[in-house]
Amino acid sequence: MEEQELKKKLTSRHIFFIALGSAIGTGLFYGAAEGIKLAGPSVLLAYFIGGIVIFMVMRALGEMVLYKPISDSFAGYASNYLSPVFGFITGWMYVIEMILVCLADVTAFSIYMKFWYPGVSPWIWSLGITLIIGAINLFSVKIFAEVEFFLTLLKIIAIFLMIAGGCVLLFGNFEGFESSNINNLWINGGFMPNGISGFISSFAIVMFAFGGIEIIGLAAGETKNPDKDIPRAINSVPFRILFFYVLVLGVILCLFPWNRIGTEGSPFVVIFENLHIEFAAHVLNVVVIVAAISAINSDVYGAVRMMYGLAKQKQAPSILTKLTSHSVPIAGISAMIAFLLIGVVLNYFYHDILFFMIAAIATFVTIWVWLIILFAEFFMRKKMTLEEKQKLKFRMPFWPVTPILTILFMFFVIGVLGYFEETRISLLIGILLVVVLFISYWLMNKKKQLLAVKKDEEEVVYLHGND
Repeated sequence: MEEQELKKKLTSRHIFFIALGSAIGTGLFYGAAEGIKLAGPSVLLAYFIGGIVIFMVMRALGEMVLYKPISDSFAGYASNYLSPVFGFITGWMYVIEMILVCLADVTAFSIYMKFWYPGVSPWIWSLGITLIIGAINLFSVKIFAEVEFFLTLLKIIAIFLMIAGGCVLLFGNFEGFESSNINNLWINGGFMPNGISGFISSFAIVMFAFGGIEIIGLAAGETKNPDKDIPRAINSVPFRILFFYVLVLGVILCLFPWNRIGTEGSPFVVIFENLHIEFAAHVLNVVVIVAAISAINSDVYGAVRMMYGLAKQKQAPSILTKLTSHSVPIAGISAMIAFLLIGVVLNYFYHDILFFMIAAIATFVTIWVWLIILFAEFFMRKKMTLEEKQKLKFRMPFWPVTPILTILFMFFVIGVLGYFEETRISLLIGILLVVVLFISYWLMNKKKQLLAVKKDEEEVVYLHGND
């Protein structure tokens, strides 16, 4: 029987927008306000530093992808260059990350729909969007990618309109915005109004905002021209995401004193309202709904492809390699729909606290995945011969300085999670997940060893019987 494989149907345009769709979600429209509350205007510097760091993570991943493309991407590299246990843990940590982020966005979607239909129970919206996203992912990967392209395009257009609208208010003569200018970045308590501790604490939120961009590595297996498209996406996507975050927040921080942001409603709504655009709140609601749907769509894709890759490496049930006639992993999509349906049940019982609880847990998982990518690339290089190094198509710049500094920064962010009381729970739960997955791997291997011993004993008995 011929082994089923994923088809290479994604173009450069698809790769670019899938990555953007995963990384630009509700974090920009709601999560960024929390970062501003912690760091004030210095959150812009935090996003800039975060953007440089995640670019280095992506360069490390890109180097491995173009040197040796495999279906489970960074999980497979962790198995090959670190240890199979790290591959198992990282792969399933990524799946857990995508499930958690999906649940958070599904919850957010139900909150947004409540704005228009307050009498409808939130779980109904959660169920509806789960079934729609599942159906989209059951079509061929090209149809999924086209849907994601248009959803992300709408998001980008909305962001540009917000930037343009903010600039009009900033440089025009509008009542209530006479004092809006660049001075707002330092006159209300300074650039770091909450001191260095406030600036440092914001990294927990800032780094999580970039989560999902590593999906580029998983999409490589379905890309028509990975040697050309993957480097282009990696070199441009992190900085474009950074551009969106820094420019949008920079305009907002110039328009309003940082300590007023979020106290008078969403700053995005305020921008539209003061431009005398009717139904400003409705316009923003459409934008955040599109952002949530796009992020859920990309994250389901990422989780399903990772489960497929893990199954190919015999680190997940073999049924997860089963493909439809459109070369789509049917079992993985069914599993994701089942997980999201659990989220529907949670939405029914714990709707008010679910979003924030999930977001906190996902922070550590995101950092873990990036850290393992960096370690895998570092040890891959250490094990390579000089001739193999010369064949690398997409090299990590300034190696080994850049991976070492980026790894140290990741440990710094983990330290931030543990130091501040608000984020400590995410670190503790993250460590617990690692321990549970390690035990699961050990039990799985123990079972394989027992089965192998039993098989050998049966063969010995069979041979003796023939004698």
